[in-house]
Amino acid sequence: MKKNIYRSKYEAYPFLSDDAEDLRCDFEILTDELTSHIGLLRSLVKDEILKDELLKIGDLVYHINPSIRTFVSVTEEELNWLKQCTDRLYDQVKDRCDRFVLPQGCESAAQAHILRSKFKALVRLLYRHSYGGNKVPDILFDFANLLSGYFFNLALKLNKINGVDEIEFISKNYK
Repeated sequence: MKKNIYRSKYEAYPFLSDDAEDLRCDFEILTDELTSHIGLLRSLVKDEILKDELLKIGDLVYHINPSIRTFVSVTEEELNWLKQCTDRLYDQVKDRCDRFVLPQGCESAAQAHILRSKFKALVRLLYRHSYGGNKVPDILFDFANLLSGYFFNLALKLNKINGVDEIEFISKNYK
């Protein structure tokens, strides 16, 4: 039996009181947070091409936001564009990422690392939603995973632009 839950007349978002097992609102809140972090990162980046790219990526993440509640509006073409951006960044920094690195560096790179990590959390949330018996379109998994890789490569590029060396992380657990 469900407990009668108070709903504030000032509720900031209509789905905040959804059942705890319903992860759709959590997904929407996390994508909103991610888009906000992308906007913050964009304010820290000076390169106009990267600024334009981040604006488009923020737009895509906001389009992903309602996808598990309504329908998927992002396209394979947009996924392919993101893959091309990710590959381009990788080609520019591949000499910097042949090892584990600490998530640090200049302010913009540190923000990109936060995004990288939060997109992994988004992937995990999608899997939890799927394990709960809900359909999650494959393209959402692809976008979220690719965005984590994009922001990793972008962090390395931003450190490179700002003359910051990567610091190798050597695990005590994995040898």
